[in-house]
Amino acid sequence: MLSDLFTGPHLLIVLAVVILLFGATKLPALAKAVGQSARIFRSEVKGLKDDEKADATAKNDAPVVGAPVVAASVAAEPVQEPHQKP
Repeated sequence: MLSDLFTGPHLLIVLAVVILLFGATKLPALAKAVGQSARIFRSEVKGLKDDEKADATAKNDAPVVGAPVVAASVAAEPVQEPHQKP
């Protein structure tokens, strides 16, 4: 059903409406903007996929529950008590 929606004559009608709405002089700028938007969208999707892969590898590298954990010693800063007024 949807495959019949965008056949040759329908695409020509859509193209004519776009030319009437935007004018022939603005079509190159419109096409450039659509291309840039598509490029940004693809890069964001790729970034999300890379983040998912990184999360999956981090989960695989996570320590086993119940395994001994060795903590580094941290020097504690002295706690300063608030000054009391006489």
